[in-house]
Amino acid sequence: MPTEDSGTELAIAVRDLAAEGDALFGLLVEMDTGYWTQVTNFKRWTTWDVVAHLHFSDYMALTSLRSADEFHHLMANIRHSSLAKYTTSWLAAGGHPPTGPQLLERWHATFLALCVELERADPIERFVWAGPGMKARMFATARQMETWAHGWEIYDLMNVERTHSDRLRNIVEIGVRTFGWAFKNRDLEVPEEVPYVELISPSGAKWHWHDPEAAHSVIGSAVDFCQVVTQVRHVADTQLRVSGDNAAAWMRIAQCFAGPPENPPQPGSRVLS
Repeated sequence: MPTEDSGTELAIAVRDLAAEGDALFGLLVEMDTGYWTQVTNFKRWTTWDVVAHLHFSDYMALTSLRSADEFHHLMANIRHSSLAKYTTSWLAAGGHPPTGPQLLERWHATFLALCVELERADPIERFVWAGPGMKARMFATARQMETWAHGWEIYDLMNVERTHSDRLRNIVEIGVRTFGWAFKNRDLEVPEEVPYVELISPSGAKWHWHDPEAAHSVIGSAVDFCQVVTQVRHVADTQLRVSGDNAAAWMRIAQCFAGPPENPPQPGSRVLS
């Protein structure tokens, strides 16, 4: 039987995911339509490409929550192509690809449906995914992380200052927990001593993990830390104070999202002028 604590934790995670999506939707719905075809500083993706990726990823998550068999069928279709190509063909099914505003409405409808499905999910059930299976709470947090991370492409393109809240802690937690995985994912030996992490939250609270007496540490703002572990910024373009070889090695390859190893952006390549 689901516990009261697990159900409460899931409800909080879904609330935070919904707030993240609402913030991005609010930016996009007021955006000048010309931005939809402009190229962002992320892999030459346009704003349309960014939202298409978020939309299909949310659709994948929604499919998993509803039917493991349907999810496996969907993944089989994707493997015959590539995620980007399949997303484009999927969006164009039955006609032409949607315009930016049409895509926005489709993404937002799917996003809201995903939040509802997560609210109804059994908090102790593990759902299938492209990588290891996840419980609903982790599903919600992973979707929040990706929504927040890809949102930076659009905020940067529009040169809009972004506001933050302490729901960012969910993304910090993923970043901290994936210390070892970042090395294993590159077939590198995991350092024995885990760095101490001390971060200042958007509200000014101090968050910390691991042994404060460790010889290796990452200290700074939670926003900067999340930017590095989601590969939104190169660590050199943040104010993080990184001490010790283990911490420095981690920050060079940090990757809190699933998939093969990805390299962070080059120093200076994603800094606003």
